[in-house]
Amino acid sequence: MANIEHKLVASSRKEEGKGASRRLRRSGQVPAIVYGGHQDPLSIQVEHNHLWHVAQNEWFYSSILSLEVDGKVQKVLLRDMQRHPYKQQIMHLDFQRISENEALRARVPLHFLNQEKSPAGKAAGVVVTHELNEVEVSALPKDLPEYIEVDLSDLKLGDVIHLSQLRLPAGVTIPALAHGKEHDLAVVIAKHARVEEEPVEAPESAEVPAAKVAAKPEGEGGDAKKK
Repeated sequence: MANIEHKLVASSRKEEGKGASRRLRRSGQVPAIVYGGHQDPLSIQVEHNHLWHVAQNEWFYSSILSLEVDGKVQKVLLRDMQRHPYKQQIMHLDFQRISENEALRARVPLHFLNQEKSPAGKAAGVVVTHELNEVEVSALPKDLPEYIEVDLSDLKLGDVIHLSQLRLPAGVTIPALAHGKEHDLAVVIAKHARVEEEPVEAPESAEVPAAKVAAKPEGEGGDAKKK
């Protein structure tokens, strides 16, 4: 899978603090920071409309980005993005610099293929659940995939696909698998659909026969004693 260059343009900023960030947002800019890579942190700003458009792409969250700041390009990964609670507004970004010779960890989306063609996909009463939609991998920057394909062509009822069964590109590993079998999580499960039982109406309570009614003690509710 060939990696495509994804570019984001930004500019450096000198003013910091909440007040400066609010002024930036009002002017249509998003405050951000770039850190790591054995360099000092760098405060930057990104034009919001451009950023909002770029952020609609899956690759923005998992691929290495070519971040151009004041004309100089550096390789980074998005590590955090804060959104406004209810407005369509990005509030802040954190980027981590990437060293070409150091392995990195990143969460990569899973793309599920051929589910509708599989025996499980064609069978009635079978539900195919995707237990995971992304996975954390370790790789050198040049080997980091934008996504990992999961081919479900042969999936049958009762099958479970685990992390250890994923076909990974060369140079890519899943760190969690080094910690034991209990970390080999299920990715896809094909199982019977649950059929909810219709509620059974309770029978109407029958009248209790008179013979079953306990007799009242003598003197309670009976005839008065004769004098």
